[in-house]
Amino acid sequence: MKKVVLSLFVLSLTLGTAISCKEAKDKAKEATEEASKSLEEAGEDLKKAADEASDALKEAGEAGEQALDSLKKAGEETMEKAKEVGEDLKDAANQTAEDLKKAAEETKEKLDN
Repeated sequence: MKKVVLSLFVLSLTLGTAISCKEAKDKAKEATEEASKSLEEAGEDLKKAADEASDALKEAGEAGEQALDSLKKAGEETMEKAKEVGEDLKDAANQTAEDLKKAAEETKEKLDN
């Protein structure tokens, strides 16, 4: 009789342990699935953030290129205008020199007469 009681006691402990192990296994599996889902969502969020950062850098690069192009064009236009002004000043200086030479010649003629 003692052996039967002892066997039933051992059997109940074994069943209790087996049930506890199964519950722990189920909880561990559930936790693993939740962690996997969380990691997947975090990965998607990181990919989205990386894509947005890449787009922002691309837009900034394009804006920088446009600004450089605008500055280059403005510089070229300024140089063209400066060249035109320089040519106009040269022409005006030459005309003034010719006018002064002519006036000097006229004055000399008047003085000679």
